[in-house]
Amino acid sequence: MTTLRLGSLRVRLVAVFAVVALTAAVSASGIAYWLNRDAVLKRAQDSALKDFRVSLSRNVSGLPLGASCPDLTGLANDVASSGLGYTVVVVDEAQPGCTATSDSRFTLTQVPSTLVAAVDRPRPVGEGNPYAYHLYWQRVDLGGAPYLVGGTKVVPTGPTAYMFKSLDNERADLDTLGWSLAVATLLALIAATLLAQAASATVLRPVRQLADAARRLGEGKLDTRLTVSGADELADLARTFNSTAEALAAQVEELSAREAQSRRFVADMSHELRTPLTAMTAVTDILEDEADALDPMIEPAVRLVVSETRRLSDLVENLMEVTRFDAGTAKLVADEVDIADLVMSCIDGRAWYDAVELDAPRGVRAMVDPRRLDVVFANLIGNALKHGGSPVRVQVSQEPAGVEVRVSDSGPGIPPDVLPHVFDRFYKADKGRARSEGSGLGLSIAMANAQIHGGTITAANAPQGGAVFTLWLPLKPPPRPGDDPADAAPNGAGDHG
Repeated sequence: MTTLRLGSLRVRLVAVFAVVALTAAVSASGIAYWLNRDAVLKRAQDSALKDFRVSLSRNVSGLPLGASCPDLTGLANDVASSGLGYTVVVVDEAQPGCTATSDSRFTLTQVPSTLVAAVDRPRPVGEGNPYAYHLYWQRVDLGGAPYLVGGTKVVPTGPTAYMFKSLDNERADLDTLGWSLAVATLLALIAATLLAQAASATVLRPVRQLADAARRLGEGKLDTRLTVSGADELADLARTFNSTAEALAAQVEELSAREAQSRRFVADMSHELRTPLTAMTAVTDILEDEADALDPMIEPAVRLVVSETRRLSDLVENLMEVTRFDAGTAKLVADEVDIADLVMSCIDGRAWYDAVELDAPRGVRAMVDPRRLDVVFANLIGNALKHGGSPVRVQVSQEPAGVEVRVSDSGPGIPPDVLPHVFDRFYKADKGRARSEGSGLGLSIAMANAQIHGGTITAANAPQGGAVFTLWLPLKPPPRPGDDPADAAPNGAGDHG
């Protein structure tokens, strides 16, 4: 089930559709309402004014000269009896106190003054205007009800008649029309939202498929491909993705083949070197034992051969261990041990007890591979002794979820530009300390051994001076299928990077 986020493309598409539909519906409804309003009111007022003019013309002929107030009232009633339901008010300047009306609720005071002035004002008679007085009208609101008020002089020297026509029915019709248009607008908005949902589903389905495919591709599933259908821009995007995935798969396959070839080369070379190195080591051991009895001119050369042979042997062992990690064949043989015992065993086995200060309480136990952890301790402590100088301090502490081992030295520390690279393979850019004669693999192997336990190693400089390497290990390593005790690891101290 897809969760709708406020800024998601689906929400934005629906919002855009809704806004466009709402704007269009409101505009159309408004235009339709005003057009119908004008048509309804014009039809009502034209019909009422025409009837008022016809009825007034028909009944004014029976009005006597010098008509009295009752005569004017009779005229008002006769004109209003046409059946269209309007009220007539008749006034005469010759009868100042008389207001003749067909309905007592309406009087001259309710006629707008602007309309009275227009009705009483004569217009010049000419070719285009045969009459001095005309019928004028105005829509007004009387007591909250809409009315059409029309007025004209009966004869130029006679009374003036006004008509009051209620527009309640028209307003009710317009209110009904307004509600109908509002409902139509709401329905249009709902329809647009549903349409936007359908359209967004159609548009976003390929986008979601592309996102899923890109995620699978990022997870290493290089055979991921999209189904291409259609000839639109999304189909072009799918084709581009497929071609990119094919090119990426080809490049990865080529790089993997090269990497595998390189690993096989290193492994084969290391295996091939072990046989002659074994013989050379045996010979150099004999030469070292007899070095004191050799000619003083030959002794330095013999000792150099012994040192370099051992260094070459360590390098080969390190290369084989790196190859195991790269190939994923390094195994972990874990057992519950006391970390303090492992550290003390590492120090005693290498005769470092005079140069190392140990703060390791007993009882800090964890599931580790003792052989691999000995390699880590040997690299970290030997590295500190070689580059930092004694005293080297080793602290072991129990953490809530694991074990922490801190190895600190008394040297000048690690240069800031070197610090990020101390665990890189073959990195020996140690400008602040004595030049390293190691292979540059010790710390990278130590890091790999820590990581196979589910832990890590960090390097930093202490505020008071000196480098600090911190090993953190979980109390129990993560499960690794196919762990095997057959792997061998190099035994001995390493060097920076």
